[in-house]
Amino acid sequence: MVQKGPRPLVLCGPSGSGKSTLLKRLLKEFPDKFGFSVSHTTRAPRPGEKDGVHYHFTNKDDMLAAIEKGEFLETATFSGNMYGTSKQAVEHVRRTGRICVLDIEMEGVKQVKKTDLDPLLVFVMPPSIEELERRLRARNTEQEDALKKRLETARREIEFGEQPGNFHIIILNDNLDKAYSDLCEFISKNVPEKVEGK
Repeated sequence: MVQKGPRPLVLCGPSGSGKSTLLKRLLKEFPDKFGFSVSHTTRAPRPGEKDGVHYHFTNKDDMLAAIEKGEFLETATFSGNMYGTSKQAVEHVRRTGRICVLDIEMEGVKQVKKTDLDPLLVFVMPPSIEELERRLRARNTEQEDALKKRLETARREIEFGEQPGNFHIIILNDNLDKAYSDLCEFISKNVPEKVEGK
């Protein structure tokens, strides 16, 4: 994959850390500067999710075949479902001249670091596991056993996020406005164009 345009931006963090909220805010405020890399997944769509917008919804056989052909930069299995970032999804954003934003899990970050993508790596840290559990329960989208799995995964992700050298910055999301301001400041220091969040 040839590196064209600005460095992509990777946001990683446990479910409930607020990375999706930060990402939505960034894309809404700067639609001409950032483009979202739409991931593939084998999980079923949640209410309100649209194919090609929130995810490219696919099945396991098709996804495994595409992985075999080398079409993915990273893939991971999470809560029994496969997720992945295709080279085509990143290239699609790059061709528009915008900074490609990827929302990926810990395993995906490990894989992306081995490619020539050279992204800016941001870890979004929840205030605590207790707060994370509160946020996930408030969503009311999962059964108890799935929720427990997410929390176990979150503990591993936080450990990975805290290890020196894994990310360029750790953003603590105990206050959304402050976390967003920290994210914009980090991006501004690392990309040619200034990004000053409101």
